[in-house]
Amino acid sequence: MKQLFTPASIGRVEIKNRIVLPSMTTRLADEAGGVTEATLAYYLARATGGVGLVTVEMAAPEPAGRHRRRELGIYDDRFLPGLRRLTTALREAGARTTIQLGHGGGHTRDDICGEVPIAPSAVPHDVFEITFATIVPEAMTAERIEQTTRAYVAAAVRAEAAGFDMVEIHAAHGYLISQFHTPAENLRQDRYGGSLENRARFGLDILRRIKAELPDFPMIYRLTVDDFFEGGLTFEEGRQIALWAAEAGADAIHVTAGHYRSKPSAMRMTPPMAEPDAPFLDFARAIRREVDVPVIAVGRLGDPAVAIAAVEDGACDFVALGRPLLADPDWVAKAEQGEPVRRCIACNTCVNEMRGGAALGCLVNARAGREAELPEVSPIRGERIAVVGAGPAGLSFAGLVAGANEVTVFERDAECGGALLQAALAPTFQDVEAAKGPIGAYVAGLEAALRRQGVRLELGVDVLAVPERLRGFDRVVIASGAHYRFGLGPLVGFLLERGFGRTALARRLFAAPGLRDWLYHRARQPSGAAIRAAIGAGPRIDVIGDAGRAGKTKPAITSAFAAALRPESHEEITP
Repeated sequence: MKQLFTPASIGRVEIKNRIVLPSMTTRLADEAGGVTEATLAYYLARATGGVGLVTVEMAAPEPAGRHRRRELGIYDDRFLPGLRRLTTALREAGARTTIQLGHGGGHTRDDICGEVPIAPSAVPHDVFEITFATIVPEAMTAERIEQTTRAYVAAAVRAEAAGFDMVEIHAAHGYLISQFHTPAENLRQDRYGGSLENRARFGLDILRRIKAELPDFPMIYRLTVDDFFEGGLTFEEGRQIALWAAEAGADAIHVTAGHYRSKPSAMRMTPPMAEPDAPFLDFARAIRREVDVPVIAVGRLGDPAVAIAAVEDGACDFVALGRPLLADPDWVAKAEQGEPVRRCIACNTCVNEMRGGAALGCLVNARAGREAELPEVSPIRGERIAVVGAGPAGLSFAGLVAGANEVTVFERDAECGGALLQAALAPTFQDVEAAKGPIGAYVAGLEAALRRQGVRLELGVDVLAVPERLRGFDRVVIASGAHYRFGLGPLVGFLLERGFGRTALARRLFAAPGLRDWLYHRARQPSGAAIRAAIGAGPRIDVIGDAGRAGKTKPAITSAFAAALRPESHEEITP
């Protein structure tokens, strides 16, 4: 058995495998911060999928620390019943649980937290929470530091009372403890500023005080070890804080990197698709050599081979998978059995849409954040189904219905992927720099899963030329995408294949919202009507994705999930 799937311990708590769901704000709490049915369903999907340790999202130890609307609460006893319900459900599903105690510090606003934001120093912060604003927080006095420290201890006591197996202290990504670490944000002249020892004092004091109050309650210290900007924390400083945290009582060190001020952008915290796999793994490896507690690695580790190697090569003891577990909540169960997983493409749609006010979601998995609304298994059963088109919508639909139906996918090209493969050659995809590798791996994973499920793939078959191939099916799902009007398709394809998308001119053109809207929507014509006419009367016909309405990838895949999981609400077309 691969070591990734074997038990390991953090403190006194044994965890069934080495996979951690890290903290990701979901916006699935209610307006007051309470646990909802959507909260339960989201976390349960990952626990039943095999995750060993579920980290419940960042919860502020005091109201001043709240950094997003509909953020889960732990700063008051009134949150305990909901949290107990959550931990009980996750324990029954076989997972261990932790909750991240994090404080927005200067990275929040008074309209969110209800108070004047606080920070180590009165340094301006650019805060984007649905809308953008620059705020200047109030520098914390020594008394205010003590008040916040006590709030962290009280929150940890509350977490234990709620049934969590441990807590995670959030000392990363530009939030309050990280702000104390960062020279550009900590201009203090007292015992909390200046030297590295002084800048690390606040977070380490919190760690020690919780340990004194709850000596047997394990604690994880999640630490940014490199801020990636001039005036930020350097790796040598981050490494030293990690060593001090282990000495101060941390039962595990969760090694991450990046900050809201990172260069070239804050996206370095959640490395997008143009970044290589595992960009932070060497940081974890270096720290693991020097500490006597487990090290958790994070960041673009969604390829099962990469995650397995990270543990077996000794770079870390645990692997944290955030976006990969959004893309496929069954990642653990599938990877352990050697089955293909639905790969995250690191497009950061999840992060960007959440910051814009939406509940957490995923481009390639329309159930993410909607587990309470969409069934896990398709109700379509016992049918012979033809899917026309092997782009992301067609492949997704086929995978969702394959288990209980006889499915054939027809694709006129010689390979799967459709227009998504061309999108990988464009300058940007979903507002990040496009890259072929992650998109290709996602398509390959879907195709491999279909073949494993017994789906028949008929590549190089144009059903408009041979419509008789669609006879005898109970249902035909048209997922044939859209084509460019005015005969522009071959030209667009030629330019992208020749590398035009990587030129400075293309990047400038794609930066124009009007041109991008034209390319995605107005310049493309859906293909569904022509194929529907060619089929004639007989089977039920569903049109999904760009075949019905030209647009972007997420709506196309979402329509595939809706047609497969809620077919009764999907429009039925009867020619």
